[in-house]
Amino acid sequence: MLGQHRSTQRKVPSRPDDEAALRDEIIALAKLYGRYGYRRVTALLRAAGWCTNHKRVERIWRQEGLKVPPRQPKRGRLWLNDDACIRLRPERPNHVWAYDFVEDRTRDGRKFRMLCVIDEFSREALAIRVARQLGSAEVIDILADLFIARGVPAHIRSDNGPEFVAKAVQGWITGVGARTAYIAPGSPWENGYVESFNGKLRNELLDCEVFNTLREAQVLIEQWRQHFNTVRPHSALGYRPPAPEVVMPGPPVPIHRPNPTGSVPPAVMLH
Repeated sequence: MLGQHRSTQRKVPSRPDDEAALRDEIIALAKLYGRYGYRRVTALLRAAGWCTNHKRVERIWRQEGLKVPPRQPKRGRLWLNDDACIRLRPERPNHVWAYDFVEDRTRDGRKFRMLCVIDEFSREALAIRVARQLGSAEVIDILADLFIARGVPAHIRSDNGPEFVAKAVQGWITGVGARTAYIAPGSPWENGYVESFNGKLRNELLDCEVFNTLREAQVLIEQWRQHFNTVRPHSALGYRPPAPEVVMPGPPVPIHRPNPTGSVPPAVMLH
C-alpha cells in the first residue's frame, strides 16, 4: 500500500526500564566477586529477585568490558593398567568425603596450612582447618568433630600424604566404620572434587587477599567457606549453592488467656 519494501522496515530499538539498575547491579556483583563469570552472576541476580536471562547479562557484561574467567581444560577418564575404571562415584550425601591440604603464607612470610574437607555428592565444604602445622593428630581431631556432627561417611578419599596414610589415622577411620580410598601416587586428578575446590579457594580468596596474621586468615577463610556453602552458585548443581540457608519456622508457643471464671483455661497454640 505504501510502496515501501518490507526489507527497509526497521524496528526502533528500545531499552527496558530496569536496564540502568540492572547494569549497576551487574557491575557491583562483578566488583564483589571478581572471579565469577556472567552465568554465575546471572544466578545471583535471579536469587536476588531479578527476572533476566544469561543472554541479557552477557550483553551488558561485554559492553562494560568485564572479563570472563578462562575455562579449565577437560580431564579424561581414570583408568588402571588393566583398563578398569577406578573412579568411586558419590551416590548420596555422606557417601564419599574427600580431604586435602592447601598451603599459603601470611604477610611475614611464614607458612600456614589448610585442611579442606568436602562432601563429593553435595559439593559442600564441611570444614577448613587453618593452622601453622597440621599433622595426623589434627586430622583425627577434625574428622572426629565432623563425624559427631554429620555422621560417619562410607568412604574418605585422599592422596598418599604422610598425614593421611599414618597408621593412627588408618586405624581410627577403620575403627569408626568408614573406609579409606587412596588415589594412585602422583595422580591428583583422581581426587578431582577436592582439587577443584582447592582451585576455587585459591582463585577466589588466597590469590586476592594478604593475610597479616594467622587469626585474620582463619576468620576470612571461614567467612569464604560459609559464602561458598550458602550463597555461591555452583554450576554442577544447576547454579544453586551446595547448602543454602533455610529459615525454619519456630515451634508453636503455648499461651494462657485470662479466664474471668477463675478456672484454668486450656493452652492456646500460637503459630
